[in-house]
Amino acid sequence: MGWLIIDLVVTLSEKDKAYLWHPFTEMDQWCASDHQPLTIDRGEGVYLYDIDGNCYIDGNASIWTNIHGHCHPVIDAALREQLDRIAHCSFLGTTNEPAILLAEKLVGLFPRATFSRVFFSDDGSTAVECALKMAIQYCQLTGQRERREFIAFEGAYHGDTLGAAALGKIPAIHQRFEGLGMPVRHLQSSAQLQDIDGTKVVAVVIEPLVQGTAGIRLWPRGMLQELRQWCDDTGVLLIFDEVMTGFGRTGKMFACEHEDVMPDLMALAKGLTGGYLPLAATLATARIYEAFLGGSERTFYYGHSYSGNPLGCAAALASLRVFEQEHTLEHLPAKVEHLAAGLESFAKGNPHLGEVRQCGLVTGIDLSGGDGTLGARCCAAARKHGLLTRAIGDTVVFMPPLVITPAQIDEALTALGRGIAEIVG
Repeated sequence: MGWLIIDLVVTLSEKDKAYLWHPFTEMDQWCASDHQPLTIDRGEGVYLYDIDGNCYIDGNASIWTNIHGHCHPVIDAALREQLDRIAHCSFLGTTNEPAILLAEKLVGLFPRATFSRVFFSDDGSTAVECALKMAIQYCQLTGQRERREFIAFEGAYHGDTLGAAALGKIPAIHQRFEGLGMPVRHLQSSAQLQDIDGTKVVAVVIEPLVQGTAGIRLWPRGMLQELRQWCDDTGVLLIFDEVMTGFGRTGKMFACEHEDVMPDLMALAKGLTGGYLPLAATLATARIYEAFLGGSERTFYYGHSYSGNPLGCAAALASLRVFEQEHTLEHLPAKVEHLAAGLESFAKGNPHLGEVRQCGLVTGIDLSGGDGTLGARCCAAARKHGLLTRAIGDTVVFMPPLVITPAQIDEALTALGRGIAEIVG
């Protein structure tokens, strides 16, 4: 039987290289004859298994999406039950029970009278895109057509659709598309807002507490409150991109809760379905929603074929049930503290490590003296010791599913330490 497995792996690898184009991937290196793509076969809890049966801790939560682990029985059962009813139906002109109940549940996660409406789309980028268009049309409908500019921040990443990409400021990703999307001014800090004429600004957009793709860069404490105050003083809308930070990643259900600040619009995705299916949501306040009422000329003409997808909504409802049944948020402080202690020990006296940044179960570990490829090489080495994660340049990201145990955190850090030692000595 062994030769059958080897033949299958070779065949899949060759077909992958012949037909696929992977995201954020240097395809000439991927398709090189000496590169063997890692083919994931199945998952269980925090572990992933490749087609050869090798086991890895899912150290980046399957690109920051998985929350409760793979093949969680509650979410699996919810999907099977929904499949017996319907997988998908149009959300234009019809509605469905899972979408209705999920919208109610999402609004209920926030303080009363914060958000009143939920607009469903497909992924984080489209959720942000939706928020931008809502903000623009809101300004037009309320007689503020002079507001045409957005404010975002250096190092930002909000997605890859053209409007969302205009908010981004990571050279390798965004530089070639500058000037082709929304008019955006990028700031380095909230202090620079004092020099800006707010009457021309539609909205300020930020990843609250921590920038993910920038290399897990933490914002200073109190920044969200400063943004909220400036927006209130100038009539500018505030948009939070909680695509990565939402659903427990930072230690609370949403990052904005750490500073008790609520935006006018919020984008959610990634962990919304527990990491099972593509689904996104843009949440809006009653003030914004009500400006769109009053005839076809005020209608929000925006949507996606899979908006309100019943299967995705069923997964999201099940994920939120797991939060309640397993007291996921209540268990997080101990895990966050254990990770912090492990990182301190991990970095102590290691000359090859630079700054280590942590926000909840989100961690960025800088490697010293790298050339931009050191992180990827260390992650590849850690894979041989049972950890699967990714690097952003020379910053290794560790962002596991919330279900990870303290013992598994130790296991992951040990694997990463061995991988780094192999590469840098």
